[in-house]
Amino acid sequence: MFEGMTIEFCYTKENGEKKHVFSESCKSEDFSAVVRINQAQGYKRLTLSIIPVQKLTIKKLAVKMPFSFHKEHRVFVNGYQSWTDSTEMRSGDKMKNISPLATPLMKKYRFDKYGDYTFAKYSNRRGDFHGFTYSYIRHGESLHLLGSLSERSGFTIIEHCMKKDSIILRKECEGLEINSAYQAFDIFYGKGPEDAVFDSYFNAMGIEKPKHGLATGWTSWYNYYQNIHESVIMENLDNFKGLQKTIDIFQIDDGYQRAVGDWLDIDATKFPNGMKTLADKIHKQGCQAGIWLAPFVCETNSALFREKQDWLIKDAQGEPLPVGSNWSGFYALDLYHPGVLEYLKKVFDTVLNDWGYDLVKLDFLYAVCLLPRKDKTRGQIMTEAMEFLRQCVGNKRILGCGVPLGPAFGRVDYCRIGCDVGLDWDDKFYMRRLHRERISTLNAIKNAIGRRHLNGRAFINDPDVFLLRDDHISLSEAQKETLAFVNNLFGGVLFTSDNIKKYSNMQRLAFEKAMRKENRRLYSVDYRKKNLAEVLYDENGTRKLSLINLSGKKQRYYSDVAKQSCEILPYKSMTITL
Repeated sequence: MFEGMTIEFCYTKENGEKKHVFSESCKSEDFSAVVRINQAQGYKRLTLSIIPVQKLTIKKLAVKMPFSFHKEHRVFVNGYQSWTDSTEMRSGDKMKNISPLATPLMKKYRFDKYGDYTFAKYSNRRGDFHGFTYSYIRHGESLHLLGSLSERSGFTIIEHCMKKDSIILRKECEGLEINSAYQAFDIFYGKGPEDAVFDSYFNAMGIEKPKHGLATGWTSWYNYYQNIHESVIMENLDNFKGLQKTIDIFQIDDGYQRAVGDWLDIDATKFPNGMKTLADKIHKQGCQAGIWLAPFVCETNSALFREKQDWLIKDAQGEPLPVGSNWSGFYALDLYHPGVLEYLKKVFDTVLNDWGYDLVKLDFLYAVCLLPRKDKTRGQIMTEAMEFLRQCVGNKRILGCGVPLGPAFGRVDYCRIGCDVGLDWDDKFYMRRLHRERISTLNAIKNAIGRRHLNGRAFINDPDVFLLRDDHISLSEAQKETLAFVNNLFGGVLFTSDNIKKYSNMQRLAFEKAMRKENRRLYSVDYRKKNLAEVLYDENGTRKLSLINLSGKKQRYYSDVAKQSCEILPYKSMTITL
């Protein structure tokens, strides 16, 4: 993989800008470059360090390698953060950027803040793809896996140019000032079957298997959203009494606090007995108690925003940095301000120790690294932020969400690997022209399939909720059934937000099936036709083939594995025992 590579290093110093192109260790008047390619057991490892003679400001640092792409190749593109669409791409596909038609809405809704749009380049050409931290090229059942072993030096952007037969590893470090040794790249390359290369990759990172396995649970968000109060929580908690097997985690989501950022200022009208009382009641029912926080942001309606302006990240004009349009608009906190650190330590100590919660769902984490510093890249900020959160939470559980995945590897117990599930299939047509992080049940399902290889390696995958209810929802029965099936087949966190007391007998049976994890081993996943996934796996010792139709059209398909023709109805899945 690394044969024929060239390295481009552009930088500025006191007397102007310079560019160097080299392919091996070298030395110039301004810096030394140390390039090593080592062969380890089952993989190769590329490292690149820059040792400056004087202070340099990096403009560009990239490794370009030739690769002979074929039409049959599939390229997996790992999106920037939890919610970003992530799937296999073909040579005729094009990556979606925010539509120019959305430009007038950008200032108000800040769609560009949720993803990589302010710092990654979209070529808008078919066959050109970029992703973060790791990627693979698949031909049949064999993978070429490229992955960063550390994002501490900066995010690693992996670009595939299929029409030009090249791969570029780009370090996201523009504007970084260095005056001492800088290890920019530490890259893994392995080739082989999916399980073998991903096992090798995470072993090379030294990441231990997650301590916790499958988690079943309930969360308030996708039914009640911010309209929660104590009686709603107690009603739904009581619904699980008398079940043959109770859920593992009962989680209270957004809406208990007066404003996002003011985590210890509880809305006493909605929760007159406070949050500790609820945690105690959840424990008495045999469940772990979970609660939602977005620790690195605050909304404009919060007291924190009004009173602690010096805690906020400031842009080049000295103004607070907006990072999204949720709630009343929200802003990022400065991880390196002592006041922020002390405040968050107090919040976590109160939530985990005084109130007694066992799990914190930590959301909108991407915001903390949106603006790099002269001495820290986005990747370094995000890595240090995740280390700080792990230190605060200790041995209790973290469910990460809205987070760039590389820095979360091995630092969270569970992690969202897709966007929010919607109450319909794929939102309105004009919403599909917006950011890649938008709410979409279809995209959530595709991410559950696409990022399946992280489950049980980096953390336990949270594909988001399944929903079976009839009220306050526009999903068809087929769509609800497929969502539940995919979550159960690929996910490790099986949550719903339904009021299960309202279930019919059929829905209760479907709920029990969706919450029951079978003993499975996945062998292969392929999109034989657009929006038609073919999944080969073993379940309790029986070989099975599942065909999942994610489109609104009936699909006919001849399966070489099953040796038969299949007809799959819109949004349905079918399973064949082999």
